[in-house]
Amino acid sequence: MRKRLMLASAVVLLLGACADPQTSTSSKASEVAFDTSAKQTHITSAKVDSIAAELPAAVRDSGKLVVGNGSAGGGQPPLGFTADDNKTPIGVEIDIAYLVASVLGLQPDIETTSWENLFLGLDSGKYQVGISNIGVSELRKEKYDFASYRLGLHAFEAKKGSGLKISGPADIAGKTVAVGSGTLQEAILVDWNKQNVAAGLKPAVIKYYQQSADTYLALQSGRIDLYLGPNPNASYHVATQHQTEIVGTVSSSYPVQGLVAVATKKDDGLVKPLADALNAAIADGSYAKVLAKWGLQGEAVPKSLINPPGLPKK
Repeated sequence: MRKRLMLASAVVLLLGACADPQTSTSSKASEVAFDTSAKQTHITSAKVDSIAAELPAAVRDSGKLVVGNGSAGGGQPPLGFTADDNKTPIGVEIDIAYLVASVLGLQPDIETTSWENLFLGLDSGKYQVGISNIGVSELRKEKYDFASYRLGLHAFEAKKGSGLKISGPADIAGKTVAVGSGTLQEAILVDWNKQNVAAGLKPAVIKYYQQSADTYLALQSGRIDLYLGPNPNASYHVATQHQTEIVGTVSSSYPVQGLVAVATKKDDGLVKPLADALNAAIADGSYAKVLAKWGLQGEAVPKSLINPPGLPKK
C-alpha cells in the first residue's frame, strides 16, 4: 500500500570532518510517499560496461551480487524492513543494493540475517557485500573495505511544537534525554555532559527505556525532553506518527563526520567497482531518487569515497 506522508526536510551536511555537530531543523515540509508493498518498483540505473569490467572475473561471470542485510526479524524502517506480505525485504538499503547491482550489470541476491551474522557472512564469503546501515570505523577498516553512500547522522527528536533547537552541547544542558544503553548516541551524550560540566553548565539527565514505545510515551507526557537515536528511524517516525519533530542532528561518528558505506571483505577487488557504480548513480540522478523515495535526502553525499576516515578507535 502507499501512504501519503509529510516529512520535515533536512539540510545536506558537509562531508568534511567537523569539530562541532551540524544540525537540521527546517520548518518546511515536503510530501513523501512510502510504498511498503512487496511488489514495489526498485529504482535502477543503466549498466556501465567500463565499471562492470572492473569486477573480479568470478563475480562478473556469476551474474549476481550476493548482499547481506541485517534486517532479520522485521528490521527497522526505512532502512531494511519487511514489506506488507511479512516476508519481502524492502527499504533504502535494499534499493541501494538494486541500484549498485544494476550499474554493474548484476542481479542482486538479497539475504537477510542478524547484525552479528552479517559480518560473519562477510568473513566467510557467504555474502560478497554488506549493505545494512554499516558505519565506517577505523577498527572495521582493518578487516573490510568501504564505499560510502550516505551521511551517518543521529537525530534529536522532541514533542511536536517543543520550540527546542539542538546545535551543540550547551543546548542539552539541564534537559532530560533518552538514549539507548551502550550506543554511540549514549557516548555522544556522555561527552557533551563532560563539556557542559567543564563549562559550568548543568549536565543533561540521561534516561534509558527498554522499548521504543515507552520512550515515545515519555516524550509525549513530558517526562523527557528529547530522544537521541538514528536519523533514518527518527525521520520515518516523524513522518508516520505526526507527533514529534527533529530538532537537531549530530554526526554518528562525532566529532568526525560519520559515513554509511557498502562493506566488502578487505582486498577482494570489489570496493573500487562498488564506489564507481555509486558515483555513476549519483551522476545520473538515480541515487537521489532512492533517497527521496525514503525521505532521506538530508543524508545524501556528493561522492562515494573508498575507505574514508571513520569513527576513531577508542
